[in-house]
Amino acid sequence: MKKFFMTCLGLAAAFSAFAWGGNAGGAESVPEKEAGGGAPAKVYFIKDINARNLVRIYEALGREAAGKVAVKLSTGEPGNDNYLDPQLIKDLVRKVDGTIVECNTAYGGGRSNTESHLKAARDHGFTAIAPVVIMDAEGEAELPVKGGRHLKADYVGKDYLDYDFTLVLSHFKGHPMAGFGGAVKNISIGIASSGGKAYIHSAGKTKDTGKVWGQLPEQDDFLEAMAEAAKAVADHCGDKILYISVANNLSVDCDCVARPEDPKMGDIGILASLDPVALDKACIDMVRSSEDHGKVHLVERIDSRHGMHTLDYAEQIGLGHQAYELVELK
Repeated sequence: MKKFFMTCLGLAAAFSAFAWGGNAGGAESVPEKEAGGGAPAKVYFIKDINARNLVRIYEALGREAAGKVAVKLSTGEPGNDNYLDPQLIKDLVRKVDGTIVECNTAYGGGRSNTESHLKAARDHGFTAIAPVVIMDAEGEAELPVKGGRHLKADYVGKDYLDYDFTLVLSHFKGHPMAGFGGAVKNISIGIASSGGKAYIHSAGKTKDTGKVWGQLPEQDDFLEAMAEAAKAVADHCGDKILYISVANNLSVDCDCVARPEDPKMGDIGILASLDPVALDKACIDMVRSSEDHGKVHLVERIDSRHGMHTLDYAEQIGLGHQAYELVELK
């Protein structure tokens, strides 16, 4: 299996990757028997993307974000404008009295240190709607990884431990290395410290951000390490976490790419669940089942990076299930 390499061009976080032939997905939902027993998770869906519907879908989950609430999202690399619009998310973030949280990147670019990261957050409008905290500004903390075969621990931003509840607000889209970015990626690489990001990308080989890109592991090992880190966060949170994904601006590139490819397919909607695996699977199924011919680019990106393996392995280690019941809110 081919390895994936990332290079940084100045302040632009530009990615390149070799294609890997992967599996195709399929149906809108997975038979319940594949979920390992029990009722499939509910995934709520609203087609119209607006601020009111973000609040509605949060309320539909039936889990209150209480206490000190971390809203984990991507502030977007300078030069990228596909990130979630602060005006779209403002009402939801303020409803839960949330603090927008991020960690510094491991690849250089415009968010690799706290000062530049906060500037990016300010330039992109996030500091105007809520407090923004870069969680690894003062170091990192260690979360245990249970049952993993790659990671000994998950290294997250130190300040993450200060929060009582996590609202995972993801922009679903493609990704140059993982195939797609959604809830699982947002709580793994997204909550990891800069060194923790290197540790995940190297599948547990190094936390050195200067060395990681020259010794990337086999692709499946990276995907599995990402799932292991996500499970560490989910285990830490227990029932004090929920997941909302906005499937818009569906570029094959993530918000961490400074010059992303333009989206080729139209927006899908807002999805939410208490199960991150079910949520990511539902987002991917909606891409695959779309009648939009532009989906071919995103489907190719997911499959060429063997992206579905992340969900297969996440289910195997108990992060969640791919079976789900889609509940559309009118």
